[in-house]
Amino acid sequence: MKIEVRHLSRIEGHAHLVVDAEHGEVRECRLEIVETPRLFEGILKGLHCTDVASVVARICGVCSHSHSLASLAATEKALGIETSEQTRNLRRLLAYGEIVQSHLLQLYFMAVPDYLGAPSLFPLAAARRDLLLRALRLKKLGNDLCQVVGGRAVHPVSLCIGGFSSLPEASPLQDLRRRFVAALPDFEATVELFARLEIPAFERETEYLCLQEKGYPLFGETLVSTAGVHASVAEYRSVLSEYVVPHSTAKFARTKGKSHMVGALARTRNAFAALSPMARTVASALGFTPCTTNPFHNLQARLIEVVHCVEESIRLIDRILADGLRPEKVQPPQGGGCASAAVEAPRGTLFHSYVYDDRGRLEQADCLIPTAQNLANIEADLRAFAPTLFPLGREEFTRRLEMLVRAYDPCISCSTHLLRVSFV
Repeated sequence: MKIEVRHLSRIEGHAHLVVDAEHGEVRECRLEIVETPRLFEGILKGLHCTDVASVVARICGVCSHSHSLASLAATEKALGIETSEQTRNLRRLLAYGEIVQSHLLQLYFMAVPDYLGAPSLFPLAAARRDLLLRALRLKKLGNDLCQVVGGRAVHPVSLCIGGFSSLPEASPLQDLRRRFVAALPDFEATVELFARLEIPAFERETEYLCLQEKGYPLFGETLVSTAGVHASVAEYRSVLSEYVVPHSTAKFARTKGKSHMVGALARTRNAFAALSPMARTVASALGFTPCTTNPFHNLQARLIEVVHCVEESIRLIDRILADGLRPEKVQPPQGGGCASAAVEAPRGTLFHSYVYDDRGRLEQADCLIPTAQNLANIEADLRAFAPTLFPLGREEFTRRLEMLVRAYDPCISCSTHLLRVSFV
């Protein structure tokens, strides 16, 4: 039996899924990445440091804020620029907004249809209108938080080296706080929905890697993993290595020759105790435990993180407003240098590494994105999961494999394509 899914639906970008099995054994299982290479690392060369963050934001229309934040952190380190507590708080708030909007998009619009027997959420608009409206309301909350802090819901315009070119007003932040509190019933309904979903039973041990900081990981200088990694972000190339496979235009990545996972499940496994009180309550309601090795529990981990980010956003808005928003004079960057930085993007640990010349022009750039790190692990999961599905019919066999890929929410590009399935 050979199954080929051309252009997987409800993921960002272009990918094919090919499984070739015979006599109950999987002979071949691969996720073909067929997206045209973006070549951003080459595009960045020669740019002045003040232009880099706005350009790298265009790498992705879903994680544009994370790319800007990682870029600014690397540039500021390279140039020896310190940021204020106000800047750090606002950037953290922006990162929370992006996680909320990205996770809710994946949970409601990409994952839930698999469990409700629909090709997408929109055919359910009549029968489950409440579900669709709730999804849109909650997604808009994340969008609006990004717009208030970053200047736009996608591709931020208010971030700059050393701080912000313009600060948010107090009134929109107060309104967002009120709306987050008012949306708690919608979040409760979302938890109830996901608690009822029948998650496929599948376990596979792997390595879970993320940043480490004092609280729940978002920014940090240290990499940790369940396999014992404890290294500086500056040394990330000694921990992670990229490699090329013939069926993918995207590089794969591994740690010490093995695949690993980054993202929500890795963060909840490594830092469960640092989650907010409400997030841990949600984890209990979902029956989620931090020792799980089921990649489908990525969905639960995302929902737990959404609640964590909402609770932390409310707290952080209170702190920002209590301190008062004060205009800051941002010094023009000077000189050159080199540095690496990382942030926890919605899909996992994102690295940017730069070398600037004495004029502040970029000489070398390296960007290692979360999906590149997860691709090998997705294929390893598919190879382990497929043999358990042989008793099922071809249609259900295909559907379950697609569900597994979507549980990772791979961000291959900024577009979503319709599903075409052909059996060979």
